[in-house]
Amino acid sequence: MSTSVAPPEMVDTDRYPLTEPDGPAWREVVGRTRAELAGAGCSVLADFVRPGLHEVLRAECAALEPHAYTKVEQVNAYNTAIGEPLPEDHPGRTVMERGNAFVARDRIPGSSIISRLYTSPVFQRFVADCFGLPQLHELADPLSGLTLNVIAPGRAHPWHFDTNTHTVSMLTQAAAEGGTFEYCPAIRSSTDENFAGVRAVLAGDTRPVRRLDLRPGDLQLFKGRFALHRVSTVAGAIARHSAIFAYSERPGVIGSAERTRQLFGRVLPVHLAGRSVRGDELLD
Repeated sequence: MSTSVAPPEMVDTDRYPLTEPDGPAWREVVGRTRAELAGAGCSVLADFVRPGLHEVLRAECAALEPHAYTKVEQVNAYNTAIGEPLPEDHPGRTVMERGNAFVARDRIPGSSIISRLYTSPVFQRFVADCFGLPQLHELADPLSGLTLNVIAPGRAHPWHFDTNTHTVSMLTQAAAEGGTFEYCPAIRSSTDENFAGVRAVLAGDTRPVRRLDLRPGDLQLFKGRFALHRVSTVAGAIARHSAIFAYSERPGVIGSAERTRQLFGRVLPVHLAGRSVRGDELLD
């Protein structure tokens, strides 16, 4: 199932004025979103996709679920190779089970709502402005730029950090139960890994943890590079689906070969060429 509507027509422009760049309504929404990002590291724009298109959005993404690479495996919060030498108290030594699956970008039709939004210049401009940035770039990675995250009943997406600095996502199908998004805003910075703080959360400290109840069609803007986050175990009979729109401040960003194998079960020559552009020196 697909739609031919243009990106602004997909969006509730009465609430989110993509048709009026830099106008008063645009500036009001952007200002409010920036304030939420500054205060909580996250902002949710409810019903960003028009309610009348919610079922189209859900059906398009549900049809992609068979393409998800599914492999239950042991990971750490940094998605680095398990077993590599680390200090005894390093949080990377905490091993968790990841049971979520990803549909890679090269499996997502360009006609889908999520693909049209991801590549829309006005959407990119709006998102960049909300983050207070002059510009955002689509990832150069042909697999991880736009993905669909699928979490089946009984599975979870454990604590982790994002590769991209600014995370943009949209729930497309809610779980019947569970599947709550939890995060620790600004637990690390580009110059400080804060291993002690990360280690404490992995050991069960809930004090820094915030929780969100997201609905299909909500647009979530999130500083995922610096916030430890997870999706709790999904219960019931319905999988949780969310689209991940990955952008970067710098062009040419490509995921590491190790993380790409973890997420998609395959790598392409570009992941092995050693040409990845990274925005900082943090662990992946």
